[in-house]
Amino acid sequence: MNIIISNNSSVPIYEQIENAIKEAIFSNELKEEDMLPSVRNLANDLKISFLTVKRAYDELEQAGFIKTVQGKGSFVAPKNLEIIKEEKLKEIQDHIEKVYNISKIANISEDEVKELFRMIFEGDF
Repeated sequence: MNIIISNNSSVPIYEQIENAIKEAIFSNELKEEDMLPSVRNLANDLKISFLTVKRAYDELEQAGFIKTVQGKGSFVAPKNLEIIKEEKLKEIQDHIEKVYNISKIANISEDEVKELFRMIFEGDF
């Protein structure tokens, strides 16, 4: 797993780590029960604070993506399909909100946007 941190991003570093690990889980790069790097090792590799990585791991654990076993490390939790679906629905919602905002600024009708979606879904694009 390769995590790339951007200091120029408006996304906090702990969130960038979280997102990278989630994407690795979604894409099956990280599989159920795979061990994650220790908080200390990942912090050293990324040259960031131990506390930043700890926060990312805590958020991932709270959301059900990883589990931590005291003295053994952090592991990818068994996939909960509902968590994955909710995460992806939220991502889609964010994109649709952007489409909505762009369409309002550009005075593009709802019907025109729906037609674009229809074309994309039917493969006519």
